[in-house]
Amino acid sequence: QVLLVESGGGLVQVGGSLRLSCAASGRDFSMYAMGWFRQAPGKERDFVAGISWSGGTYYADSVKDRFAISRDSTKNTVYLQMNSLKPEDTAVYYCASRWGSTSKRLSDYNYWGQGTQVTVSS
Repeated sequence: QVLLVESGGGLVQVGGSLRLSCAASGRDFSMYAMGWFRQAPGKERDFVAGISWSGGTYYADSVKDRFAISRDSTKNTVYLQMNSLKPEDTAVYYCASRWGSTSKRLSDYNYWGQGTQVTVSS
């Protein structure tokens, strides 16, 4: 069992930055692939970024060069640094984990956090 708790969301102006954190509890965190997804009102939950157990990173085209995912296995925490935020980045952001390799598919993830709201005002 893995429990995930996100934090760091909030209200930010266009062009601003936020860093989301996802604290994980449970064994063998370092062996889990981690992902960030987001869901805007009335839309599906979409992949944002992922990081493998070995540190390989993957991004959605819409956030490439603006967002950065990282992990600190000593703290069982994964981060999402979000820069140059746009109004279309407004969504609830979810952290997710799965055993094994990274995936962009929502259905491949076994564990989910409760989400944290990010609102970008223009």
